Amino acid sequence: MMKKHLALCAMAIALQPALAADLAAGKAKVEAVCAACHGANGISVSDAIPNLAGQKVAYLESQLKALKDGTRKHQVMGAIAAQLSADDIANAAAWFASLPGAAAASKSALLPHLVKTGVAFPADYKSSFTRYHTINFPATRQVRHYYANPVALQAARDGKPLPNGAYLFAEVHSAKVDADKKPIVGGDGFFQPDQLLFYTAMARDAGWGSAIPDLLRNDEWNYAVFTLARELRAGANQAECLACHKPLDKTSYTFTINELTAVAKAR
Repeated sequence: MMKKHLALCAMAIALQPALAADLAAGKAKVEAVCAACHGANGISVSDAIPNLAGQKVAYLESQLKALKDGTRKHQVMGAIAAQLSADDIANAAAWFASLPGAAAASKSALLPHLVKTGVAFPADYKSSFTRYHTINFPATRQVRHYYANPVALQAARDGKPLPNGAYLFAEVHSAKVDADKKPIVGGDGFFQPDQLLFYTAMARDAGWGSAIPDLLRNDEWNYAVFTLARELRAGANQAECLACHKPLDKTSYTFTINELTAVAKAR
């Protein structure tokens, strides 16, 4: 029994938060980065993102550490946690834990500098861009067609990082489905498109990344979602795109660089 008791005590001690947590540093880190999704006051910006205000310090620390070392998988949070030091984790956890819990249905406003984007809709993309890739998305029964402008295409052809002026664009279509609601696959192996739903885009230019905190910044890239009316979708949060693409700094922050390069070199 004594050994079991000592083992449990050791486990409990291991889960205790660091006593030297710096609340001021935690507040600064949260306001600079975490607030983009979880709110500066620990109240998230959407129903799909958890509130962290009033959570237990040990729980927050354990989750951030698991995200950092990869034992917990999350594409967006894993990319952010990987950049946090042990002190960052302890301080941010302590700050969130010090906040009062969120009232029901409350939300934080999106950070203005992460809503603002420099990306405009490319009205002539059908004639001036090159379609270079298609991806099926089974979970959402969607298929996406990807396009690149001449600047991005030339850089990929030359084997260089995508420079300012590069623009990558995607049409997002629902997939045609059969009687069992399963996507219908065409002869090319891709879902057959049904209805155009919206557009996504990423582009870069000088100074576009200057207002974005370092833990999120993708050099000068900005992101956008456009409606069928070719207008910016209200409430789109660049923070999620930035965090998702953040680990791709060696490939111009682009998931499809290999496909783009193959098409560019074949032209």
